[in-house]
Amino acid sequence: MDAIDKAIINRLQQGFPVCAAPYQRVAEELGLVEAELLSRLQNMVAEGVLSRFGPMYHAEQMGGALTLAALKVPEARFDEVTEIVNSFPEVAHNYARNHLLNMWFVLATEQPEQVATVIAEIERQTGLTVYNMPKISEYYVGLQLEA
Repeated sequence: MDAIDKAIINRLQQGFPVCAAPYQRVAEELGLVEAELLSRLQNMVAEGVLSRFGPMYHAEQMGGALTLAALKVPEARFDEVTEIVNSFPEVAHNYARNHLLNMWFVLATEQPEQVATVIAEIERQTGLTVYNMPKISEYYVGLQLEA
């Protein structure tokens, strides 16, 4: 990752312009041409520097639901369970943790009742208990990580 990639990451964490040509506008702000910005974004995703690039939606305001969930996965099965959990399109993030509950993930569903259905299916496929921790309150932290 070079200085230009870092500048792209830092700039895009500040928000994406809503206009007819958002990539072109960001590219111009960074002194790039749109094609270079797009190419660099594609490369960062392909190389795993960025795990995803796309909008973040407020699921609840769109009629859906979000929940944080965790699993206690035996180390010998961690890769297998990761593959199962990540196969669900509703899994937005999945992280290994140094904790008794060593796999944490976020579910985002189109309808609130789908959370229970997805959790039940993950439990069925893994044979493990999913600990569901739905959001009670939301706080805006405004986290930005410097690349």
